[in-house]
Amino acid sequence: MVTSLRALTLGLFVFSLGVTPFAVAAPAQQNKMKTCNDQANAKGFGEGKGEERKAFMKECLSAKPEKSGSGKDTQQNKMKTCNKEAGEKDLKGDERKKFMSDCLSN
Repeated sequence: MVTSLRALTLGLFVFSLGVTPFAVAAPAQQNKMKTCNDQANAKGFGEGKGEERKAFMKECLSAKPEKSGSGKDTQQNKMKTCNKEAGEKDLKGDERKKFMSDCLSN
């Protein structure tokens, strides 16, 4: 009885690990769908436009996100810019730390 209970618990745990990526991906896809819907409406491809709207939605939903818009890229670019400015100002030690902190928080 205890062995079967442990096996069931382990099975449910492993199953939940497999389902988690799908649960996380759903909100991102929903946000993309909402954004594409809003863009279609703004461009005049309302619900009654049929094939034009369908083509626009297909293109919009299949588009890859731009790398320049992601937080990681933006943060890396900001870090490079701040490092360059600190180097040009020849900052060292605590002055450099304070400058970098202020620069990166803007």
